[in-house]
Amino acid sequence: MTPDKFPQLTAPPGSCDTHMHFYNDFYPTAPTAFMTPPNALVEDYRTVQKRLQLERVVVVQPTTYGTDNRCQLEALKALGPKARGVMVVDPETSDDELQELTDAGVCGVRFHMLPGGALAWDVLEEMAARVNTFGWHVQLQMNGREFPEREALLKTLPCDLVVDHVGRFMGPVSTVDPAFKSLLGFLDRGRCWVKLSAPYESSESGPPGWDDVRQEAKALVRFAPERMLWASNWPHPGQTDPPDEADLLDLLLDWVDDASTRTRILRDNPAELYNF
Repeated sequence: MTPDKFPQLTAPPGSCDTHMHFYNDFYPTAPTAFMTPPNALVEDYRTVQKRLQLERVVVVQPTTYGTDNRCQLEALKALGPKARGVMVVDPETSDDELQELTDAGVCGVRFHMLPGGALAWDVLEEMAARVNTFGWHVQLQMNGREFPEREALLKTLPCDLVVDHVGRFMGPVSTVDPAFKSLLGFLDRGRCWVKLSAPYESSESGPPGWDDVRQEAKALVRFAPERMLWASNWPHPGQTDPPDEADLLDLLLDWVDDASTRTRILRDNPAELYNF
């Protein structure tokens, strides 16, 4: 990435990065973790925010720390009222603790159903019901090719469902594939949101255009622009040659046809979901 590179897209006031992580080697790595990225601190991220003209951010607990949310909560506090959090909580988390997290700006529980995740499928229903009483959503990252086999479960969740990384179909699928249609079905119910982020996590065609993910993203935007979000996935954990965040923001110039919809994705949709 190029520290002085600026995007072509001018982000509207109030724009939000809905998915990023902090790392600090002061905090221990969880036994379930399979990667320990280098330190990525609040002062580092502020330079990204400034360069991309982003005002709001959603801090997401990475797999590195399991259920120990302290690193993200410390950053969340430092970032102030223009930040929200998505953390990992399990059945042992008390209601008092959930209330404390809510008061700190947390509004979602993360389920990472790929290697390194701390929570299993068998606690999803229970945790979704519990966090729903606090106004939280479930943030889900999984191989989107498995959506059809999880569809019945996911459609029963009482809270909103937020799907990471353009559905993360590994590898990408056509827009008529049953797995993609399953994701459209979630969106059609009106309680699902999708992050237009991290195409490198699933693309087989690669940069600069990630064309195989591009066709998925464009179809999602056409189908439900009111449920799309954008995220940087900074600092791109696990990527040996990470993309520049300016280039990732500029993907919206290609994936989204008009400025008003880009404003909706960058500002209005996250303001609704995360209660900014």
